[in-house]
Amino acid sequence: MTDFKKKKEDAFDNDYPLDHVPATARKGLLPISAVLIGFTFFTPTMASGASLGAAFNFDNLLWIILVGSLILGVYVASICAIGAKTGLTSVLLSRYTLGKAGAKWADIILGGTQVFWYAITAEYMGMLFSSGLGFNSFAAKVFFILFWGVIMGVTALYGVRAMALVSYVAIPLMGALMIIVMYMAIKEAGSLNAIRSIVPTNEMTVTSAITVIVGTFASGGTQAANWARFAKNARTAFIAGLLGFLLGNGVMVFSGMLGGLVFNTGDLIELMIKMGLTVWALIILTLNIWTTNNATAYAFGVAGAEMFGKNNKNPFILGGIIIALIMAIAGVSTIFIPMLGIFGTFIPPLGGAIIGDYLFVSKRKLPKMEYVTFRKIRLAPLLAYALGCATAYFTGKYNIGIPTLQGILAAVITMPLFHKIFVALGDPDAHRVSDDAEYV
Repeated sequence: MTDFKKKKEDAFDNDYPLDHVPATARKGLLPISAVLIGFTFFTPTMASGASLGAAFNFDNLLWIILVGSLILGVYVASICAIGAKTGLTSVLLSRYTLGKAGAKWADIILGGTQVFWYAITAEYMGMLFSSGLGFNSFAAKVFFILFWGVIMGVTALYGVRAMALVSYVAIPLMGALMIIVMYMAIKEAGSLNAIRSIVPTNEMTVTSAITVIVGTFASGGTQAANWARFAKNARTAFIAGLLGFLLGNGVMVFSGMLGGLVFNTGDLIELMIKMGLTVWALIILTLNIWTTNNATAYAFGVAGAEMFGKNNKNPFILGGIIIALIMAIAGVSTIFIPMLGIFGTFIPPLGGAIIGDYLFVSKRKLPKMEYVTFRKIRLAPLLAYALGCATAYFTGKYNIGIPTLQGILAAVITMPLFHKIFVALGDPDAHRVSDDAEYV
C-alpha cells in the first residue's frame, strides 16, 4: 500500500462499522462527551421547552425537566455503557438481540429515521439562509440545501475525531448563547421571583410534559452506542451519556422554557434575529445543526454498513445524504409531526430489548463476533420488542403515563421472561458460539 493510500484511509476513518472497537482506538471522556453533547444541542429541543414554559409555572417546570431528563439520561447512558463494554454499534448489538435477519429491521428503522432527520435539518438550513440573507426564491433555497447538506455530511466521513472537533467549536458558542438568554430572561422579567410568578397560558398534563422531554431524543439516544463504543470503558461511556442526555438535553429544554415563559418564543435564534443579531444567529445555528447532522449521517452510515455487510460506512453516508437532499428539496417537513410519533413508538423499545437481553440473558458478557454463528431470528427478543411497541402505542393513544418510557420498560422486563419460556419449550433462543470464544 502506498503512503498516499494509507494516509487517505487514515483520514477517512471507517471506524470499525462491522467489528468491535479495539483498545487502541478508545478515547477518554472529553471527546465522547463532546460528540454526545453536540448531538443533543439542537434548537428544536428548545422549542419543546418553550411548549412547556407556556403550560406550567417555573417551580413545577424545574422538577418536570429534572425527572424527564433523568429518565432520558439513564436510558441513553445504559445504551452507552453497553456500547463501550462491547465496542459495538447499536445495529450490531441488534444482531445479537434480534438475529442476523432481525437486525435488518434495526438497520431500516435506525438508519432510515436518521436519513429523515438529515432531510429535515437540510430543508431547515435552506429556508433559514435563503430568507435570512434575503434570497427569497426556490432556487436559492435549493442551493443552500445542497450546499450545507454536502458540507455537513463530509465531516461525518472523517469519523468520531472530526465530529469531536466540530463539537469543541459549537458547544462553547451554544453554551454562551444559552447563558446570555437566561440572563436576558431574568433581566426582562425583572427578577427570578417575577419569573416564578408568571401565570401559565396553556394547559398540559405532567405526564405529557415528561413525554415531550423524554421523546425529544429517545429515538436518537437509542443509537448512542455508535459513538460511546469508542469510550475507554463502560463507566466513561455512562458518564458521557449522562452529560449529553441528562445535562445537555436538560439545559437545552430549560433554556427554551425560559424563552417560552418570558419572551413567548422558544427559538433562541429567532430571538437573536429580533434583536438585530442575524449574522450571529446564522453562525450559531449552523454550528448547532452541524453537530447534530454529523451524528445523524454517521448513524445511517453504520446502519447501511451492517445491512449490506460492507466494512465501510462512507458509501452509505454519501448515499444517505443524496436521498436526504432529494427529500429536503421535495419538502419533507410537511410530514414532520406525524413521523415523530412513529419514531417514539417503534425505536425506543428496541433499546429496551437490547438492554434486557444484555443484562438479564447474556449476563453482561457477549462473545466476540468472530466466534458467533448468528441465528436468523431470535423470537423471544422480537416478541419483547413488539410488546414494547404495543405498550408505547396504546398508552400513548389513551394518554396513560409516559408512553416512551413504558415501551422501553415493557421490552426490558419481558425480554428475560420470553427467553425463559422459549428455553422451557426446547428452543435455546441463543446463537451458536465456539467453545474457545472470547467474551467482551
